[in-house]
Amino acid sequence: MESTHLLGGSKKRVKIHPHTVTAKYATHTPYAPQPGVHTHFPQPGDDGYDDAPSFEDFGSFVEETSDKKQLTESRKWPLTLFGSRHNDKDTAHKLQTVGGGEGSEGSAKAAKGSGKGVGEQLASFGEASVSASRLTWVGLLGAALAHGSLIVLTRVASERFSLGPLFLLLVRSIVQLLSLAVPLHRGENPFGPEGYRLRLLCYGIAYSLSLCCAYSSLTFVSPGNATTTWRLATTALSATLAFLLLEERLGLADGITIAAGLCGLGLVLLPAVDETNSDSPTDPAVFWRGAFGWSLSALAGLWMALALVGYRSLKERVGVGTALFTVSWTGCLLAPASLALLQEGWSWPMSVEAWLLVLGLAACSVIAFLGMTHALTRLHPALVSASQSLEIPIAMLLHLAVLPLAPTAPEVVGSVMVILSVGWLVAMKLLPSRVGGRRQREEYEEILDSPIK
Repeated sequence: MESTHLLGGSKKRVKIHPHTVTAKYATHTPYAPQPGVHTHFPQPGDDGYDDAPSFEDFGSFVEETSDKKQLTESRKWPLTLFGSRHNDKDTAHKLQTVGGGEGSEGSAKAAKGSGKGVGEQLASFGEASVSASRLTWVGLLGAALAHGSLIVLTRVASERFSLGPLFLLLVRSIVQLLSLAVPLHRGENPFGPEGYRLRLLCYGIAYSLSLCCAYSSLTFVSPGNATTTWRLATTALSATLAFLLLEERLGLADGITIAAGLCGLGLVLLPAVDETNSDSPTDPAVFWRGAFGWSLSALAGLWMALALVGYRSLKERVGVGTALFTVSWTGCLLAPASLALLQEGWSWPMSVEAWLLVLGLAACSVIAFLGMTHALTRLHPALVSASQSLEIPIAMLLHLAVLPLAPTAPEVVGSVMVILSVGWLVAMKLLPSRVGGRRQREEYEEILDSPIK
């Protein structure tokens, strides 16, 4: 069986066989330039050469239309527990394209603006990326400072004003209900977009349960040990859960740096010499009371790791204001339940100083939440949690200023290790961007200078 078609001046003959299909093309006279018409293609150094489309656009087009990518994606799991990672990236890219603000439009104009050379285009890309990374890490460091202040304020409120930790958590959640104004002002649903409300509810419950467990542990163990255990468990479990649920891996350098920070936290948890050399018998009630407090701290780390991974899966779909409101109203429900379960008494602030302390605690909690939640849209959950390990040395320094408590040698060494690990992590994320930009520019110029276009 044969069929003949005329397609744009080409004659196509097709033979259909039960097992094969053979196509033959017979082209008419090949193209020849018309006499008197000169076609010139710009070469490197000519005017208009730099206005050619960038290789990033061509590379993204090839990547999106290549059969290799489709075959590779078909072999992967279609969905993870919190949704497909690749679909999340595509959706986030579409949202940025449709609803991106002035920053995305400015980047596009800087990339494709006429009259700009290769160096200026790459410089604008690099500066935008570095500035965004710097803003993210500045927010994380500010969140760590706020977390350290929370530790000290909670301890001062408990020792000087006899305010229970769970009561402070309840007041903090009630104050944070004012964040409802943010999604209402933006015209968003305060309970999340349709299709993601259940996941947002699970995120809020996990976050609030983590806070309830962490604040409850302060009744049974010291605030320093409870906070350190909470942070250590959160960092280790967030790395594991992000790999299992979101298929997000840590780089080798990031993993080594985080492991060094975890070792520093372990040194902070070492008991003092006086406690290890004590020969007095331990009361079973005291032992089990401490064991319950340590268990609550570790459980708080598990819930917080689930919350960080859960919001990481939501990313651009849920704003920071909506997330804060979700954590607030779920906290208002779970904090009274924890108060009733542990039978912790109610003690209202009776002085202006106490109320100022409570309001300062609520303000620090909001700052810490905003810094961490914003960073989750750009960084791995384990990196976000590891950066918050700075709260331990910050709280130690604030304790020296507010409460005359001298740290032990393991606490000092562990705090130094934490500071060095976080500092090295920040340096790795910000400094190599210049080297990467220079390498990208060299590859770009090599492609443009090649004779094959």
